[in-house]
Amino acid sequence: MELQHLRTFEAVLLHRTVTDGAVALGLAPSSVSQQIRTLEAGLGVALFERGPRGMTPTPAGLRLRGWARRLLDQAEQARLDVRGERQRLRLGALETLVGSHVPGVVARLAARRPDLAVEPHADRNRAQLLADLVGERLDAALLLDSGAGLGGLGFPAPSEPLAFVDLEPVPLALVAAPDHALAGKALAPADLTAERLLVNVPECSFWMAGERVLGAGPERVRVGGVPAMRAWAEQGLGISLLPAFAVDESLRAGRLVRLDLPVPELSLRLVWRADRERLPGLRDMLYAAAG
Repeated sequence: MELQHLRTFEAVLLHRTVTDGAVALGLAPSSVSQQIRTLEAGLGVALFERGPRGMTPTPAGLRLRGWARRLLDQAEQARLDVRGERQRLRLGALETLVGSHVPGVVARLAARRPDLAVEPHADRNRAQLLADLVGERLDAALLLDSGAGLGGLGFPAPSEPLAFVDLEPVPLALVAAPDHALAGKALAPADLTAERLLVNVPECSFWMAGERVLGAGPERVRVGGVPAMRAWAEQGLGISLLPAFAVDESLRAGRLVRLDLPVPELSLRLVWRADRERLPGLRDMLYAAAG
């Protein structure tokens, strides 16, 4: 088994067709097909069933999947060691978390494994983070979620095997300007029906949390990311459901107040591919992230 053949096998496994796998690798489809046939001939088994809907892995192909990833990871580790370079771990995170939570993870990992280097990647798009995990462009990702399974907050989870651990709760705060008419009153979701709820986009964690807590009642006013929602709320232009860490300073300074409506916590969730747990350094990242 040549490493290039294993990389090609992984690309076809991921993209489900020879053509899409070839595009991802920058190769001609004929070259990809030939490499798969050579790999199958060398192993003496069929790795894919060819059909009108693409390439479906056989039981042998599914067994090879884990071996291929481990062999490629070991080859990369050997390359870095021979060159005297540090092992890199690619950690993705939602932009909201880059300043609040990622530095602590990186610092703890540096103390535990100074021979490892963390390469952070920030993204506004949770779907892109998950796609990069599935496509192995990231080794792990930090995002916000809730519930017992991935996507419990309300976003679709990939079908590929992803594992996760909840690191810590992330409290939310429903906030408004100090002179808001509802400030200081015990509230129920129905009391907010006539309010303007400052939001970002439907894919935003806090939009999804608002759907669960407040329902469809308040008018949604799209103003942008967390800084914009906070600033608009401070100016009395609406109310907003935001992570407590993003509004603590404004609350202490008296620019915002919490509205008296119970809201659930979200979870800071570290996600990774279950079939890559043996990646060198990944378990150290998990321990470092958990503190």
